Amino acid sequence: MSDPHHMDAGAPSAPPAPESTARSASAEPIATQPQERIQRSLFGEILDWMLVPLLLLWPMSIAITYLVAKSIANHPFDRALDDNVTVLAQQVKEVNGKVVAPLGSSSRDILRADDVDNVYFQISGPRGEYIDGDRDVPPPPTEEEKAYPGSVQFRNESMRGTDVRIAYVYVDLRPSHSAHQAMEQNLALVQVGETLDKRVQLANEIIKGVILPQFIILPIALTLVWFALTRGLSPLTELQQRIRERRPDDLSPIDSGQVPEEISPLVRSLNDMLERLSQTIQLQKRFIADAAHQMKTPLAGMRMQSELALRETNQHEIHRSLEQLSKSSESATRLVNQLLALARAENQTPQSNPFVRIELSAIARDVVQDWVQASFTHRIDLGFEQPGHPIMLFGNAIMLRELLSNLIDNALRYTPSGGSVTVRVRANENEGLAILEVEDTGPGISPAERAHVFERFYRILGSNVEGSGLGLSIVREIAQQHGAEVDIFSNPRSHDPKLPGSLFRVTLHMEQRHAFIDDIG
Repeated sequence: MSDPHHMDAGAPSAPPAPESTARSASAEPIATQPQERIQRSLFGEILDWMLVPLLLLWPMSIAITYLVAKSIANHPFDRALDDNVTVLAQQVKEVNGKVVAPLGSSSRDILRADDVDNVYFQISGPRGEYIDGDRDVPPPPTEEEKAYPGSVQFRNESMRGTDVRIAYVYVDLRPSHSAHQAMEQNLALVQVGETLDKRVQLANEIIKGVILPQFIILPIALTLVWFALTRGLSPLTELQQRIRERRPDDLSPIDSGQVPEEISPLVRSLNDMLERLSQTIQLQKRFIADAAHQMKTPLAGMRMQSELALRETNQHEIHRSLEQLSKSSESATRLVNQLLALARAENQTPQSNPFVRIELSAIARDVVQDWVQASFTHRIDLGFEQPGHPIMLFGNAIMLRELLSNLIDNALRYTPSGGSVTVRVRANENEGLAILEVEDTGPGISPAERAHVFERFYRILGSNVEGSGLGLSIVREIAQQHGAEVDIFSNPRSHDPKLPGSLFRVTLHMEQRHAFIDDIG
């Protein structure tokens, strides 16, 4: 080969360094027991999210109702106090320089109409002197500015150990004077107080009228919520029952027309899973059937040769039977290894074996070195060509080695002695593609056969080369796992019409350089 990077099988090559399989105890990962997840009830989850806010809002509703009830109860009683203090203030006058309040029996009866211990009143002169009423009614705070005469004010006080509500008003004894003089000297104070018992009683009656029905409505609401949740989740129970009643081998789709709209995505996902499971089972059944069928021939040959060896007494015939037995054993071993490789390739998933960043040229070079000795045995020139720069991509290095090994094995088997096999790695930078090629000078593959050679156990008629018919199936499966394409062409460098050769080309996607960051360390 003229390429400077071509590696000739005839050149001595250093054996690859043995890979150390021993690992120090400190490097072993510590096995941790996975924590068991607590199974949660969907019914209980929904019930919690409905009842907990309801039970939290209920005390808030009671508190708000109590405040509103107090406001409602205060309004009519404050109006009654306002009327009483206004009527009483109309009776206060100044006669001969003295403040008088000639209260008749009717006025006193109005004040004491409900309860003698419930209402208090007091009339005091401009200098705070007592005129009439209850002496122990406390005066307004001294720091409070006197209100305009005739304006009724309210305040809360404590009297005789009881909370009272007091309405008071200043009375102008000399209306003809200026407002400033009236405020300074001629204001009498009239106060009417009332205990809060009736207000509290009315507020409690309002609260009882509002809260007591809730004690009846709340259990009914809880019962309705419970019933609604049970009825709403019943399709899940029915779906569970239908699935449990299925036969173990029944992988038919679940009828999504009998479930609510919210559960339809779950049913569709289950149907997709059942379809994938069915395909996997069919694939495994076909794999087992094919494996059993293919193993019959080498096993039958081994049994026949062993029986012949047991019956023979001629040492030469026994030796020949043992040679055939060894060949059959080798064929069976290769078939088993190919079957295991195909099963491993089919069961690869991104979750079970995630892709990592790898360099394609280094992998291809290592695989070619592993086949150098075999090329010597077949007297075939095994060459390797690579670019002068690394080709990075994401993939599974073990599976890509298996892919290339099968392509090289296939090429060496079909290339006659004296021929050549070339493994080539190159890149199409413009399209971001990595290209792996295996080129041979064998009999080639006709265009009509190229669509079938990737099928399991398919062998081209007229081919006398030993093989299992699984190598190219493994290649196709691994390529599909990597999103790659495999194409077959005639060898463009072959000049022998009887040996047009073959060119297997695997096209992979290179790493997008702007999308990945190199690991440090």
